[in-house]
Amino acid sequence: MNDLLPGEIEVWQFVESTARTLFGRFGYGEVRTPMVEDTALFVRSVGEETDIVGKEMYTFEDKGGRSLSLRPEGTAPAARAYIEHSVSNQEPVSRWFYMGPMFRYERMKTGRYRQFSQIGAEAYGAKEPAQDAELMDVVVQFLEALGLKDVTLNINSLGDDNCRPAYHAKLVEYLNAHREELCADCQQRLERNPLRVLDCKNEKCQAVAAAGPNVLEFLCAPCRAHFTDLQRKLGVLGIRYVVNHRLVRGLDYYTRTVFEFIASHPALGTASTVGGGGRYDKMMKGLGGPDVPAVGYAMGLDRLVLLLKEGGKTFTQRPDLFIAVADEGSQDEGLALASRLRREGLKVDFDTRGGSLKSQMKRADKSGARFTLVLGEQERTSGQAKLKPMAGGEPVPVALDNVAATVRAQPEAPAPVPAA
Repeated sequence: MNDLLPGEIEVWQFVESTARTLFGRFGYGEVRTPMVEDTALFVRSVGEETDIVGKEMYTFEDKGGRSLSLRPEGTAPAARAYIEHSVSNQEPVSRWFYMGPMFRYERMKTGRYRQFSQIGAEAYGAKEPAQDAELMDVVVQFLEALGLKDVTLNINSLGDDNCRPAYHAKLVEYLNAHREELCADCQQRLERNPLRVLDCKNEKCQAVAAAGPNVLEFLCAPCRAHFTDLQRKLGVLGIRYVVNHRLVRGLDYYTRTVFEFIASHPALGTASTVGGGGRYDKMMKGLGGPDVPAVGYAMGLDRLVLLLKEGGKTFTQRPDLFIAVADEGSQDEGLALASRLRREGLKVDFDTRGGSLKSQMKRADKSGARFTLVLGEQERTSGQAKLKPMAGGEPVPVALDNVAATVRAQPEAPAPVPAA
């Protein structure tokens, strides 16, 4: 778990504000669920045999003897809220998004922490492939807005209750024939949930999975039609993708469509998943709610932020103005001027400690402010001052009652290099 401080939090704020803008364009409304839920919610939805439930959840007993867990993912809590508030009775189709911390006790990796943050979206009430495609379009446009490139969309279909049993039987037969080649974890997964073997990152297990049966060859006619239409709609949207028949995701609730966005970047290794999701048409009914189809996805903010930071872009907002005071008698007026200019919309830095003018100018250099205004007895008496461009150039005369308008009227200049 880690802290986020000024200088880094600005990247997070950029990602979050970009997400809110994109979700708003697509008609998704924000929801916020508690960070603690009944443990049974995740056992029933995510799956008892998954690594998340079996190994990674932070679970504890409260003073009332109830088993509670810090949320390890966002889909199940959103589904619980959808059911609890009878949303299906209020509107036929609902589109939600969320962002916030999740918790998993897992091995540390680049850009992954035990308290991590996700941005996710869920769409309820539409079973058509167009809804799957729209959700992927949200992610594509989100990544474009962030300026992230070299991210590949992988898609697959896991079929449904009609066709998956045949594939499941064939997969078990194949994996049993190669049991000795699997890692110890996958030998256990083979007994409990064979699909999880396809998710293993062990190179030997990946080699076994690569030569195994192809789930797409077992799809029934409706599932095949759904997957074919999804690909056609992605083509209509101009979204490039790769069909990856080994993609299963790490959760039990998916049916039909699953997808991942995989980034190729040195900061994350050769390739790494930055987000993904799929369709979970059976979850709502399984949780005791209405029989409502749904599709969703989530992206890890920690990894997105890491990629953006590696890109070298600056996200901190430098002050418009630094106000320095030349004498102790100007301290109160400087404080009042800073307050007024902030009300007028300027980002103003002011050293409340006072101190020598030299020390204040060093602070102004370090702040990266566009301009510095020195306030002394002469400026207070005359009502006139000068804006010093910190990137260089001639000072700009300014009336103290017209500072905000004058600053806004000046052309933007490159940020100065802060003093060492």
